[in-house]
Amino acid sequence: MEVLLNGDPHSIDQNCTIETLVTSLKLDGKFAIEINQSIIPRSEYLKTELLAGDKIEIVQAIGGG
Repeated sequence: MEVLLNGDPHSIDQNCTIETLVTSLKLDGKFAIEINQSIIPRSEYLKTELLAGDKIEIVQAIGGG
């Protein structure tokens, strides 16, 4: 099924959770995930199932100075 990931079309499997998406994208470090303009707490990643058409934004924290 198709979702929008940071504004670009992205195919994911049915029954894909946020945790599954994070693993498939090999994300690590500090990041936040927003689905349809709602920030999702990390404690919800495993049980939050993605739906076709969801708008997913992933923002990674980058240190600097």
